[in-house]
Amino acid sequence: MLSGVTQTTDSATVESAPRRRSPRPRIHRAWIVAAVTFVTIIGGAAFNSLPGLLIDPLHTEFGWSRGEIGLAVSIDMALYGLTAPFAAALMDRFGIRRVVVVALSAVAAGALASVWMTASWQLMLYWGLLVGLGTGSMAMAFSATVTHRWFVARRGLVTGILTAAGASGQLVFLPLCAWIVDEHGWRPASVTVALAALVVVPFVWLLMRDHPADVGLAPYGGAYAEKPPPATGAATRAVRVLVDAARTGPFWLLAGSFAICGASTNGLIRTHFVPSAHDHGMQITAAASLLAVIGIFDVIGTIFSGWLTDRFDARRLLAVYYALRGVSLLFLPMLMAPTVHPPMVFFIVFYGLDWVATVPPTLALCREQYGEDSAIVFGWVLASHQVGAALVAFLGGVARDVTGSYDLVWYASGALCATAALMALVIRRTREPSDALPAR
Repeated sequence: MLSGVTQTTDSATVESAPRRRSPRPRIHRAWIVAAVTFVTIIGGAAFNSLPGLLIDPLHTEFGWSRGEIGLAVSIDMALYGLTAPFAAALMDRFGIRRVVVVALSAVAAGALASVWMTASWQLMLYWGLLVGLGTGSMAMAFSATVTHRWFVARRGLVTGILTAAGASGQLVFLPLCAWIVDEHGWRPASVTVALAALVVVPFVWLLMRDHPADVGLAPYGGAYAEKPPPATGAATRAVRVLVDAARTGPFWLLAGSFAICGASTNGLIRTHFVPSAHDHGMQITAAASLLAVIGIFDVIGTIFSGWLTDRFDARRLLAVYYALRGVSLLFLPMLMAPTVHPPMVFFIVFYGLDWVATVPPTLALCREQYGEDSAIVFGWVLASHQVGAALVAFLGGVARDVTGSYDLVWYASGALCATAALMALVIRRTREPSDALPAR
């Protein structure tokens, strides 16, 4: 009897006990993929720390004009942008991992080959072609693809974090490369950048995944969806998306304003700030340290901009960012001095907060206007960013050769930023993005 009661009780207990659910991972895989993307962009961005540091050493060693060196940098920047939309399409066709591993290898090859160059055409081949193609394949279109596939919630925040990766690379490598150039010459600095790109390769291959469905997950904050079949005709698709987007007004406003963004950041400050400060008697290491400080506040400003983009009108955010940037550039020539003083520190902090704060709202507007093609459209908008940067990288060097000063370039860039602010304001809002979520 007792045994029967016991069996009945145990059976009832078993039946009434709640079924145990399989434990859910505390960290969604999307955040791991985002972390790998962050590290990858840092590794690829390491090379972007070099051009401004090497203009004077290359000019001294080889006798190349600043215009020649600036032309090599402009090729790199232009290819960086023009590669991006095709890289986004190639990622759809061959997968993120394969494209990024090849890109990192190209960056390492270009940086290593430059150690043995003896002519300016080699500088354009190694720095311009190889590194431009490699870094372009890991440009912002890469982060846009990862964000679009792996995240539904918190897209603005993740965009800001991944955009800040480039600034983080600058923060890590600028002081290091400046010290290496100052103490050991430019060649060891180039080797350091090559090794940084190669170190990232195993992380990408082992931890990166192309789509949430590869690991049986839904994107963060969204519903599960099967992985689409590999897209064919990657180059054709990139061109088709460009042709379709070019028929719309918002594309040209976004591309034009982002070209000015590139001209006033990568083309101007990243390339010419250090040699300009050196013209005024500042040590290269001190000027490079100021750029590194820009990197610190760039991270803060970009992440905060992503948070703001989830909550406010992206057009107005862009207008404010460009207007403030233009005003700061107009004051910069008056701040140049042999030593670092408080007004220059204020400029550096201010400019750092605004450096790529434009990216989250620009990407949000691409999503709003172009939906599923937004990553490729953003790649073309980024191409305009880099074309603008390339023009100023080259013309800034020519202006320095001709006038003996960078002042004209600072003033012209400030005026262009005012134009970009007006362009942002006239972008019309057609609809809210279909996957927008309420702010929490």
